[in-house]
Amino acid sequence: MPSGSAASTTRTTGPRELATVSSPSSSVQQARQALADRLRELRLDAGLTKRELARACGWHESKSSRIEHARRPPSEDDIRAWCTACASEDQADDLIASLRAVNSMYVEWRRLHRSGLRRQQEARLPLYERTRHFRSYQAWLVPGLLHTRAYATAVMHSLRHRQSLPDDVDEAVNARMRRQQVLNEGDHRFAFVIEEAVLRNAVCDREALIGQLDHLMTCASLPSVSLGIIPAQTERTRWPVEGFWIFDDDQVNVELVSSYLTITQPREVHEYVQAFAELSAMAVYGAMARKLLTSAIEALR
Repeated sequence: MPSGSAASTTRTTGPRELATVSSPSSSVQQARQALADRLRELRLDAGLTKRELARACGWHESKSSRIEHARRPPSEDDIRAWCTACASEDQADDLIASLRAVNSMYVEWRRLHRSGLRRQQEARLPLYERTRHFRSYQAWLVPGLLHTRAYATAVMHSLRHRQSLPDDVDEAVNARMRRQQVLNEGDHRFAFVIEEAVLRNAVCDREALIGQLDHLMTCASLPSVSLGIIPAQTERTRWPVEGFWIFDDDQVNVELVSSYLTITQPREVHEYVQAFAELSAMAVYGAMARKLLTSAIEALR
């Protein structure tokens, strides 16, 4: 759930060394491969073979090959040794910064919530306060900033049960409700796009869902909020994807089954901005959106 941008497929096994963990995200692998390609270019520019580079770094040739093919992420010490061998010490700091960015992208849900749901809800508040332009697409759930207390409670209980987390659901919901104050404060702008299926998914009991849909109509009338709904029968130019949030043009947060991605690379952020624009173009707004909401409420009643 964000409510909530490529990512790392690594887990720390020591102060420097990293061990590979498979990732469900192509963004993760692309980011790792981009770093590997930069290292390969340094070696080629230096006129070194993999064997020569390995000898200079003091490791086996197969390690150089695994790093260049993004099958093994380098450590910071590996990058320093690589740059020294290639007489490109001036590149080391930038490459290490790229490595750290990659490693920050991927966070397992259990690790993300290891301190409980409340702490994670509170940790995101500064990001929401400093963001001016929010864009959110959701295929299955109502975006967190638009949750009612009952709907948020049902979502949090589901997450807690699935991950066997400590029971701090009430505190987490309170934190989410406090975060919603950004809807009415400052010069924030919000653009939400959801699939019509969101209106009918039985995330909570019937009365709670009716209350949530009523709340969506109220939120849609706020001057800072745009709510678009993609009708179920829409002829698609882009299929539903995982839910994501765009914070200004700086960061994207993506929620996967097993992980939470933070994407900050400009090229990838732009891809999500483009995807949001295409999804927005398929949505209906205003009276047409209210008609879909009213229809869903009447069906529930």
